[in-house]
Amino acid sequence: MIQEYEPEATRRHAGDVESSRASRGWWDRNADEYQSEHGAFLGDDRFVWGPEGLDEADAGLLGDVEGRDVLEIGAGAAQCSRWLAAQGARPVALDLSHRQLQHALRIGRDVPLVEADATALPFRDGSFDLACSAYGAVPFVADPVRVFKEVRRVLRPGGRWVFSVTHPIRWAFPDEPGPEGLSVSASYFDRTPYVEQDEEGDAVYVEHHRTLGDRVRDVVAGGFRLVDLVEPEWPAWNTQEWGGWSPLRGNLIPGTAVFVCERA
Repeated sequence: MIQEYEPEATRRHAGDVESSRASRGWWDRNADEYQSEHGAFLGDDRFVWGPEGLDEADAGLLGDVEGRDVLEIGAGAAQCSRWLAAQGARPVALDLSHRQLQHALRIGRDVPLVEADATALPFRDGSFDLACSAYGAVPFVADPVRVFKEVRRVLRPGGRWVFSVTHPIRWAFPDEPGPEGLSVSASYFDRTPYVEQDEEGDAVYVEHHRTLGDRVRDVVAGGFRLVDLVEPEWPAWNTQEWGGWSPLRGNLIPGTAVFVCERA
């Protein structure tokens, strides 16, 4: 009987190529479990910015989307894009993972799907009015400025770019939903990537930490103006746990940061 190897968690350097390869493989392997576990919360055609449950229908961070060309990056099963289409937008859902996009096809074929890397968007300059990403791409790339510059390139003048990521402060705490996740265990200023690697030492999952200041500087370096920074509070109705997100932690420290940017 062959025993499956449990990936080793560590903190080490991981560049663009290794990060991209790890992300594609991880999401292809885990898309089924992810959609099974979180599909009910995400819905088939709902736009949720993060585990807190902040809904774009209420937040309106993208502004008026009717009649707009919208690019969703890291779309997963394209739930957000499906919501956008229902509001009269013309969305395109892009994801690195083939298996995630197969789930998008399973749910419905009413949104154009593109399999591509966010660091090299396969679109002409000025193709979109808006771009968005709910926890997609940005946390998993070694060079987020490269992504931002690509997003800027495909946006029309004045275009809005809104993306959500794990709140940077969370990196100082253990990724646990219970009381053990409330004590600082690492330096907030340690930007060393979190890597899970196989027995050969090859990365199978990579996530990159940037401080809040880093994120703001990256936005500006990518050619954008920061309009708003939203830190969703945990609502009373949300009793679920999602990884390290939980009502206990959500009532004390922020779990998500949503950056609202405009093409400078």
